[in-house]
Amino acid sequence: MPEALIYDAVRTPRGRGKSDGSLHEVSTLGLATTALKAIRERNNLDTHLVDDVILGCVDPVGEAGGDIARISALTAGYGDHVPGIQINRFCASGLDAINFASAQVMSGQHEMTIGGGVESMSRVGIGASGGAWPVDPTIAIPAYFMPQGVSADLIATKYGFSRDDVDAYAVESQKRAGRSWDEGRFAKSVVPVKDINGLTILAKDEHMRPTTDMQSLASLKPSFVMMAEQGGFGAVAMQRYPEIEALNHVHHAGNSSGIVDGAAAVLIGNADAGKAAGLKPRARIRAFANIGSEPAIMLTGPVDVTKKVLKRAGMSIADIDLFEVNEAFASVVLRFQQAFDVPGDRINVNGGAIALGHPLGATGAMILGMALDELERSGKSTALITLCIGAGMGTATIIERI
Repeated sequence: MPEALIYDAVRTPRGRGKSDGSLHEVSTLGLATTALKAIRERNNLDTHLVDDVILGCVDPVGEAGGDIARISALTAGYGDHVPGIQINRFCASGLDAINFASAQVMSGQHEMTIGGGVESMSRVGIGASGGAWPVDPTIAIPAYFMPQGVSADLIATKYGFSRDDVDAYAVESQKRAGRSWDEGRFAKSVVPVKDINGLTILAKDEHMRPTTDMQSLASLKPSFVMMAEQGGFGAVAMQRYPEIEALNHVHHAGNSSGIVDGAAAVLIGNADAGKAAGLKPRARIRAFANIGSEPAIMLTGPVDVTKKVLKRAGMSIADIDLFEVNEAFASVVLRFQQAFDVPGDRINVNGGAIALGHPLGATGAMILGMALDELERSGKSTALITLCIGAGMGTATIIERI
């Protein structure tokens, strides 16, 4: 079976997902085009070698709809022959796009592909594409639907994480992100977003607040109390988990992932395609997996899928040098760390979505690129990338530096 080799990974900086964010003026198409164009230009890539472009996008409606992958490939200067497809597995869409692209190469059906993702959360709001899960009682009731923030508080309550625990984790994420920018750790992969005149709109992640401390976070009120109490979702949580007497509300804007805009792309191919393009591989895809997890607590999928992907790869936790666990909420990462007894200095070493933001469809591709850069910087060998997913799922990928 051909190996799926990673030849390059790029991402835009993450702009605040609000009307005053730097990337608000840039369309979803513009963000995706920036990432794909960077892959083409940085590698002097003959796009006749590219068999497919797969992009994750969680809310593919309006300007983000209509198969954003195909349209952005055209605007990025790829040949007319290059097809594209948009996929959606909620927050893991960008990582699954890479996995799907890798599977095409590993199966021998394609030789070179691109996987990635895009989300303009300031222009296309969360949930804009709708869906039955939260509103149709035929699924919402039996699945014990509750908003993710309530589920995050449920995890903290069930597994014993205090307000100080989640706030301390958030502070560390901010410090690590700030240090990474100061030390130039993101310079290899972040490509600036420019306007039509070639002037830079944004060159650095703008959501992070490296000076965050425990005192500043202590002033923030929990965000999901009203949903739980007045919305009735706290009762749903305790109905599904009757051992919980009351929810401990610990999450707020400062220890939850930020709403941001951004895009990312990863170039994948077999050995022959890389040689034809004159490229050297940076890493290989060792294994990937998806899994469903209990949908009410929802966000524990990274634990379940990590067990699955390690078994598939014939590896153990001790074989993984670095972990990227998406910081949807602080309790998600703390539960992962607790489940596997992984030291904190091996998880999200350059900060995560609490500090940098979580551009839904793009995040998985972004954190895989971060893991690849860190493997090269630190001289380490293997990384596992995983994300929790809406409706109770998990996706994970193991890469190995070459």
